[in-house]
Amino acid sequence: MTKIGILGGGQLGYMFLQNALQYPVEISILDPSPHAPCALHAHHFVQGDFADYDTVIEFGKNLDAIGIEIEHVNTDALRELKKMGKHIVPDPEALAIIQDKGVQKEFYDQYQIPTAPYFILDQWEDLKNKTVDFPLFQKTRKGGYDGKGVLFLKDNNNLDHMLQAASVFEQPANVQKEIAVIVVADHMHNIVTYPCVELVFNEEYNLLDYLLMPSSLPNEIAQKAENIAKDVVRNLKSAGVFAVEMFWTKENEIWVNETACRVHNSGHSTIEAAKSSQFDQMLRTLLKLPLGSTELLTTSALVNLIGAEGESGEAQIENIEEVLKLSGTFLHWYAKSETRPGRKMGHITLLHEDIDQLKENIALVNKTIKIIAKK
Repeated sequence: MTKIGILGGGQLGYMFLQNALQYPVEISILDPSPHAPCALHAHHFVQGDFADYDTVIEFGKNLDAIGIEIEHVNTDALRELKKMGKHIVPDPEALAIIQDKGVQKEFYDQYQIPTAPYFILDQWEDLKNKTVDFPLFQKTRKGGYDGKGVLFLKDNNNLDHMLQAASVFEQPANVQKEIAVIVVADHMHNIVTYPCVELVFNEEYNLLDYLLMPSSLPNEIAQKAENIAKDVVRNLKSAGVFAVEMFWTKENEIWVNETACRVHNSGHSTIEAAKSSQFDQMLRTLLKLPLGSTELLTTSALVNLIGAEGESGEAQIENIEEVLKLSGTFLHWYAKSETRPGRKMGHITLLHEDIDQLKENIALVNKTIKIIAKK
């Protein structure tokens, strides 16, 4: 039986487990929290720091394949485990590019992948002495996720509130729509893509509110986005599941925003809406199995369920029964022990062939469901 290890035990690992446990595999999870969603469900759960070299080596030395559900892990340890003959997905060199937004931007330049104009400052405070055109986005080079590590700088008056870390400073795109393409590559360099998805963000928390799959983009624009996403992954030279987030500008250009080298929020609706989900693809890349079909069964939407403002503590869902009356509705609860304002606690997938009906159902979910703390 193949022994697979995953660095990270959050909701992505939890959804991976739900699929992987249908296969003849043995799954180990490494996560620093004893209350991680995966803790009660993996064959083996190890509490430990996935950013610590020795911990990752000890965790992986008796495994056959090792994957990730979070990028902020120890790449040096993964390089050493690869030398020991372990199958590492994604490849540590690709992961190292993705971990540092500055290196990631330089990678796009190197391979002529369109992206927003930018500059890098290792000393963030140097911006105060630099002549720049505002507005700008500041993105910390390392450690950001789910909208964290990103700051919008409207003008000079915002400089006292800057993120105090080495950063990429990026000109805003003239955005028409935010989009993403999930790309899957295997160890033989075969590449497949899911249809382009359309993303709508919660401006308060700067994370995904809902998505539509496939997008409503013109066919030629969607195909252009898919081709650019494949170029990104082809040049990363790694097996794995990749989410390439992009902007479709009002000038009809496609700019790559960021790439994640793991399963991603923008691919969650593939669980019900595609012949093979992104989580099934993740397992296939780890086992060196043929890639699954990315054909969609129907049009779908995903709505994130996030902790309500002012609510912290043991979580409960209000009014879920109203939403589950809708045909083609699926609840995914992430098994997190506590809710906090803006924290992703789960998602709803909605299936319907009619895009207008889907949008009505999205509005109903957002109006009806609330994640609160138990009283």
